Amino acid sequence: MGSPPSLTGRRELLDLARTAQGVLLHGPEGIGRSTLLTALAADARGTVVLRCAPAEEDSPLPYAGLVDLFARMPGHCLESLAPAPRTALEAALLRGAAPADDRDRLALRVAVLDTLRALASTGPVLLVVDDVQWLDEPTADLLAFAVRRLDGLDIRVLAAERVPEGGQPTRLRCCPPDTLELAVPPLTDEEVAHLVRTDLGTGLPPSAVRAVQELAAGNPWYARELGRAALRTHRLPGSPGAGAGTGTGSHSYTPATATTGPYGTDVPPRLRDHLLRRVRLLPAPAGFALLVASAAARPGLTVLRAAGLSDPAADLAAAERLGVAAVDADGALRFRHPLLRAAVYADAPGSDRRRAHALLADAVPEPVERARHLAHARPYEDESTARTLMSAADTARREGAPDTGFELAALAVRRTPGDRPADRADRLLAAAEYACDAGRIEEAGEAAGAVLTESDSAHRRVRARLILLRNAGQALEGAGDLIEEGLQDALGDPESEARLHHWAAVRGLLCGELEEADRHARQAAETGDTETRVAALATLARVRSLAGEPLAADAALEAALALSGGTEGGPESWRLIRMRAILALDSDRVPEAHEQLTRLLAAVGELAGVEDVLATLVALTRVQVRAGRCREALLTADRCARPLAEAGVPAAPALYAAALAATVGGTAEEARQLAGQAVRASEADGDRLFLLRALAVLGQAELLGGDPRGAAAAVEALQRVRELGAAMSAADPPLLHWYADLAEALVVLGETDEAGAVVGEARARVSAATPGSVLAALERAEGLREAGLGRAKEGAARLRTAVERLRRLPLPVELVRTLIALGAVERRSRRRSSARGVLGEALETATRIGAAPLAHRAREELARVDTGERAGETGGPELTPTEARIAALVGGGATNREVAAELFISVKTVEGALSRVYRKIGVRSRTALAHAMAVTVLATGAAVNVNDDDQVQPPVQAVTVSQPGRIRFSRTPDTRR
Repeated sequence: MGSPPSLTGRRELLDLARTAQGVLLHGPEGIGRSTLLTALAADARGTVVLRCAPAEEDSPLPYAGLVDLFARMPGHCLESLAPAPRTALEAALLRGAAPADDRDRLALRVAVLDTLRALASTGPVLLVVDDVQWLDEPTADLLAFAVRRLDGLDIRVLAAERVPEGGQPTRLRCCPPDTLELAVPPLTDEEVAHLVRTDLGTGLPPSAVRAVQELAAGNPWYARELGRAALRTHRLPGSPGAGAGTGTGSHSYTPATATTGPYGTDVPPRLRDHLLRRVRLLPAPAGFALLVASAAARPGLTVLRAAGLSDPAADLAAAERLGVAAVDADGALRFRHPLLRAAVYADAPGSDRRRAHALLADAVPEPVERARHLAHARPYEDESTARTLMSAADTARREGAPDTGFELAALAVRRTPGDRPADRADRLLAAAEYACDAGRIEEAGEAAGAVLTESDSAHRRVRARLILLRNAGQALEGAGDLIEEGLQDALGDPESEARLHHWAAVRGLLCGELEEADRHARQAAETGDTETRVAALATLARVRSLAGEPLAADAALEAALALSGGTEGGPESWRLIRMRAILALDSDRVPEAHEQLTRLLAAVGELAGVEDVLATLVALTRVQVRAGRCREALLTADRCARPLAEAGVPAAPALYAAALAATVGGTAEEARQLAGQAVRASEADGDRLFLLRALAVLGQAELLGGDPRGAAAAVEALQRVRELGAAMSAADPPLLHWYADLAEALVVLGETDEAGAVVGEARARVSAATPGSVLAALERAEGLREAGLGRAKEGAARLRTAVERLRRLPLPVELVRTLIALGAVERRSRRRSSARGVLGEALETATRIGAAPLAHRAREELARVDTGERAGETGGPELTPTEARIAALVGGGATNREVAAELFISVKTVEGALSRVYRKIGVRSRTALAHAMAVTVLATGAAVNVNDDDQVQPPVQAVTVSQPGRIRFSRTPDTRR
């Protein structure tokens, strides 16, 4: 039994359909109309459902639809009819003679209407008509008569009609007036991928998923059928004959693209039979013309004539009449659906396909397309064809089409004669490199892995390992053996050794082994060719920046730029420009970084590989976040995800960029989820560099809420940052920023001593070169700590220093964060006018730059200022969020240990916070606190448990609760002190 139809991508459509009394869903075959009808009908609990689903062969049969609709009609509804209508209805239902004249036909209409009315008098009724286009005309006329007269009755009508692509429904008359017409849209590529993977219960290779997406064009039925066919025909990872990306492979390995034809996957016979049942009736000349058109990259009358067809317009006229394809005014031919084109091609005999490709190879002028046709015209080993294909593949790659380059190189491998193993290995390596450029990780790994297994050439095995290292992306932790074995094969070849030393440096950088990374990078920079030396110096610059040596980093970067020809040096300089922008960003030169990356992205265009584009977009997201371009950051982060979604692989850098953008422009929950995914992806890759960043963003996201539970989660994430940074001996500016976030989270939890230790540790690393943003972040943490210790005046002064420092820097997000912190401290100290001014500026700035989470925080703080002013509060300072939570729990009878467990803090912290609570409220014991919290019940209605205690306490005069968990006490002076 098959799995139930999926509702992937249809939730919004369903929600809309549920709001209407009459709904007509329309769209092409297979788009999912019946699935939606079934889902909507399933909602109708306690409803009588009358349903029919006519087939095409039923349409000539009068009243066939009525028989189906009334099959479940209760007998009492028919028995209540008057004699004439009842006789007419029984005749239509084949229980009597057929209606003979107009009077009988009118009686039949009245019978159907009265029957529906009688049924509706007992409860709600749902009429469901699927494939209404096949409904017989007599039944359609009856429905049209009845539905116009259903006003006031609890009768709902759901119908679905198949219409051609872009067509309009023709059976609206079978639905009530004001029926909601809903076109069922195609699924997105992401929804198709999800549908296929869910339906199959296993993973398809990314190449197969891409082929399904292209051919299905959003049609869920086509996608399911194609996915099942792909599962049968593609070699999945781990299956016999599938090379793995870690260096294993089969001696008989052939790239999948070389065996599946131009459409990437087969069209299963069942689907072909359904799509082509009329096409197969075309005359032979028309069928062949359609085949040639299906094989051409850009089919049209000009191409078909050049291919030798004498009158292609006449040949295709019959196909146009069938709705298979259409020729526009410019002579270009368009198939009604991409799957029809693939089905026509797949259905043709092999000899006809070869003949079509041979004709096209002679007809098209473009070398890449000509080579492709030549390959399919000669599906056998032929060195001349293989050389032509490799030349075209190189052309495609140079023109910025690495996907096409890979496909042509894969075909060249297939056409290479078996007695030329060296040529075959070289072509496999070229195919692997092109696949890397295109982000086709699986195909690149299989091709390079096959060479590593099959080749007896040390040089080729080194090339294969270099491709596998590049293909691993950030996941280099387990690549140590690959590098060491490569160095053994590369002995005596200084250039190959240098390339492997550079990869060892990259691995060391990602894994946090900075000393090893430094050593390998210097070795590669000394012995490699120019390209390797440039790359090694760039890596060395990053290592030294991370180690807190900005001058050494600048020197390495300038040396690399000099070797590559400066900033105008083309692709070799792209990474260096990106690195220079990152160093500028870390030094607070944000406009300079933004200009460099924007220009770089424009220069990169479509010429770069996926890695270069992704790295540039991630860096640009970082810059936009710090520059306060929050809306732009969200868009850039979304662009980061696209190539990875197409490749079917997760990537920590893209997830990190999305999480970072969400912290300033999205929501806290979204940022937390994305950051958590980035953490897991980095851990899976063994990439400690991005693990640091992902954990830091997770900590920032948890801090957004400003509550103790979020602060506890932030501390957990940021403590890991602290430990990883220490293990790596990292000391770059972002790390000190994250130390300040950790200290801030500790203050929220009341862990002021530990917060002081963290700030002190960061201060010890401050030097004359430390950027102003780091100093401001540390000052913000120190100011909040002072306020947390009850020294609000000193805390506010420190925060004002940070604000003034940030006003001189192009960092609006950091400024808003600090203004909110200052406003909160001023509010708790009852300096409401100052608090309102500071928070108003924070809100205005956050709104202007699109920093939605920070705008929400500023708005909340302003509301507390206004609430406190209206309440006319007097007395001492307000409790902090953590103090308020502890007071509530202790007042409710919780022990210190229970409070610590609830808030994820230490017992010692609870004791210290409780002492501050006693001092602020003016009580001396838990019972006195419980009494104060009992008064809170008068303001909130909350239940409080009070412990017995014989300690006396000063009288509490009033309790105000302005926000949940924010408690203010006013008390009479304690005259005993």
